[in-house]
Amino acid sequence: MAVVVPAYREARLIGRTLRAIPAWIDDVVVVDDGSDDDTAGAAERHGDRRVRVVRHPTNRGVGAAIATGYRHAFEAGADVAVVMAGDAQMDPDDLPRLLQAMGQGAGYAKGDRLSWPEARKRMPWTRWLGNHILAALTRWATGLDVRDSQCGYTALSREAASLLDLESIWPRYGYPNDLLGAMATAGVTVQEVPVRPVYRDEESGVGWRDAVIVIPALLARVAWRRWRSENHNAVRALPSSR
Repeated sequence: MAVVVPAYREARLIGRTLRAIPAWIDDVVVVDDGSDDDTAGAAERHGDRRVRVVRHPTNRGVGAAIATGYRHAFEAGADVAVVMAGDAQMDPDDLPRLLQAMGQGAGYAKGDRLSWPEARKRMPWTRWLGNHILAALTRWATGLDVRDSQCGYTALSREAASLLDLESIWPRYGYPNDLLGAMATAGVTVQEVPVRPVYRDEESGVGWRDAVIVIPALLARVAWRRWRSENHNAVRALPSSR
């Protein structure tokens, strides 16, 4: 089992993230996404033999970093790859719930912060409201019953990954929404589990353009692809006129 850690300018927090990864995890792949600080060096100096650091020469986006991490994890033999971002926002105590969902047949298990008790008190109100809106749009576009589409605390099976073209998924913010669209098209079973909202002193990299323009545009494309796929399948299912 592997943990993928996408990291961009996380020299200050990457050590905290790595210290939190449970000892029973076999492999840790840190993907430094073209950081201009000491993110990669801080990860390498952590001293954990499980940690491998992969570097993008330029910043390609969090989605591209996750895709790179998945590729390295599965090539090394992992059956499941969990994403824990480099900003220490993911509580390791929630990891067993994600893995339990995988054991129950999910190809992709993801966190749901909005269902955590007192989520409204723990989350900044702008993120709480914005996540509700984007989740509603994601449900409309994908047909998946997801409550917290933007949560990046996830687990992906090797089998599910083989059904997806991960390199073609949108590489920047909006990646979770495009990935869920690909999951829906491929028929991957998606299951959500409640996870703790963790907000300390980290800074969000999501700007208003991502939330208001980029992600809705991605979801419109997802909805179009879903409509086209469903209509194509419906035509193929029509009885022959002969």
